[in-house]
Amino acid sequence: MNKLNGKTAVVTGGNSGIGYASAKELKNQGANVVITGRKPEKVQTAATEIGVKGIVADVEDISAIERLVEQVKNEFGKVDILFVNAGVFQPAPVGQTSEEMFEHQMGINFKGAVFTIEKFLPILNEGASIINLSSVIAYTGMPNTAIYGASKAALNSYTRTAATELASRKIRINAVNPGPIATPIFGKTGMEEKQLDGFAQAMQNRVPLKRFGQPEEIAKLVAFLASDDASFITGGEYNIDGGVNINPLLS
Repeated sequence: MNKLNGKTAVVTGGNSGIGYASAKELKNQGANVVITGRKPEKVQTAATEIGVKGIVADVEDISAIERLVEQVKNEFGKVDILFVNAGVFQPAPVGQTSEEMFEHQMGINFKGAVFTIEKFLPILNEGASIINLSSVIAYTGMPNTAIYGASKAALNSYTRTAATELASRKIRINAVNPGPIATPIFGKTGMEEKQLDGFAQAMQNRVPLKRFGQPEEIAKLVAFLASDDASFITGGEYNIDGGVNINPLLS
């Protein structure tokens, strides 16, 4: 079903995990897709595998976002779908949060997301769809996620206000809140393998469906929100978490 024929989509952090799966799904539904990422070799490999355009851009650097927008404008013109997916996860308990850790997570997860949207707005078509990748951790109070959760809660708040303000251009903006998903992001936390295994097991035990989600499952929701089937949906937050957000707090 090619529900996105003729549409141009940009997926930040599209070289792995949810971004990769979503870029693939958007392309399969007919969109012209651009993926971005920080590491040239990974971006190029992913772009070749999916069959899309890859552009290197670090969303922590606003000037890099501006260059990205300019290149997309020159090569593709206007954009119909913007999936603001790039993010980082660095767990740490309250009392052990470094300034560097704070700046890095807020710089990518919130500031980077906000300025990706701000800089792309001039080249978004009327009726475009923006999807922000957030997290159920914005609400769970799960230990060791104070800054990560705060960055995602801030993004959700921005999403709600932006939905009101962008409605005059018929631009829809929504947030997707995944629970634990089987992606490489957990392997980038700096945790030792034993710690990582324990963390993953604890997370899985908390999920009522007793498994991690798959990136492809998130991609289906992203593609729906990008399509005209979701034309009356804006300012929403969609939990896709196997029931995590209705379960007791993880201790």
